[in-house]
Amino acid sequence: MKARPRRSVLYMPGSNARALTKGRDLPADGLILDLEDAVAPSEKERARAQVVEALREGGYGQREILLRVNAPDTPWANDDLAAAATSGADGVLLPKVESPETVERAAWALEEAGGPRRQKIWCMVETPRGVLAAHEIASSHPKLAGFVMGTSDLAKDLRCAHTPTREPLLTSLSLALLAARAEGLAILDGVHLDLGDEAGLAAACRQGRELGFDGKTLIHPKQIAAANQAFAPTEAELEWAGRVVSAHAEAEAEGRGVVLVDGRLIENLHVEMAQATLAMAEALAKRAQ
Repeated sequence: MKARPRRSVLYMPGSNARALTKGRDLPADGLILDLEDAVAPSEKERARAQVVEALREGGYGQREILLRVNAPDTPWANDDLAAAATSGADGVLLPKVESPETVERAAWALEEAGGPRRQKIWCMVETPRGVLAAHEIASSHPKLAGFVMGTSDLAKDLRCAHTPTREPLLTSLSLALLAARAEGLAILDGVHLDLGDEAGLAAACRQGRELGFDGKTLIHPKQIAAANQAFAPTEAELEWAGRVVSAHAEAEAEGRGVVLVDGRLIENLHVEMAQATLAMAEALAKRAQ
């Protein structure tokens, strides 16, 4: 069972050459090299060239690299997609996606520009329309690999409050999660904006994992450790997963149909979850080498 860690995915402004260099050494599982929100209009073209150059130089190791392009209705969109296609980025992140057509047009543009088949498309879900169309978007194209929640823009459009428990956003988060999982996609939680609120960040990471997200998007390197800890299997989870897999294998070898661990009935779904936990731990161990 193959697992790809996405515990921590850090936004990095494409216009900041120092940040692009620093990203090669950070303990984040992934980076979003941003040509959109984090880049001023006057810097768009320079940022694009700088990101492409950085990616071609390489050195990002096993980190998953997403390149966030500008929206289709902007002057930079077509050139962004053309550059992204041959940049070497693992995926292209589309902002403010609200319909399957946006994904289909981007997929066509990437192919026309010579993009490799392995390069994936990711979608920002950050508007009410995007949330309501999440399932249609999730099933729109084979190149689609995942969703990224844009909770700041979403909260603005919903006119809801930013609360510690994020209750005003839970419906939207859950709808996007349902759509992603229904189509076998990955999904990343939104950012935590208060850099001084370490307890709040830790709580948001725990909540995101409990809800079912694969990891959290981040706005500063100081947030990486909290996300990595929250979205990694705990020692207790690993111990339990190992016992479940061992008990199931022993029962199969003996021809027993019923498997019990500490008096609890173990079904196939528990075995699959245990195997996924162990696969993630193995992937993290390899990354640490």
